[in-house]
Amino acid sequence: MSRLEKLGQNIKTYRKMKKLSQNEFAEMINFSREHLACIETGKEYISLRKLFLIADTLGIPLTKLINFD
Repeated sequence: MSRLEKLGQNIKTYRKMKKLSQNEFAEMINFSREHLACIETGKEYISLRKLFLIADTLGIPLTKLINFD
């Protein structure tokens, strides 16, 4: 699994821990559901700004999202 795929998997895991659907979370961060789905599957790159937004919205440190162990 690539680091991009692992990042997406981490985002999805923490989103689900907050009991948020893709639609709900996408609305919260002003993304389309399709864009969020591509990020979560590792098919699309994500900017650092968007990554900070996701971490802040989920209420977790950025390091949790970029933990690839």
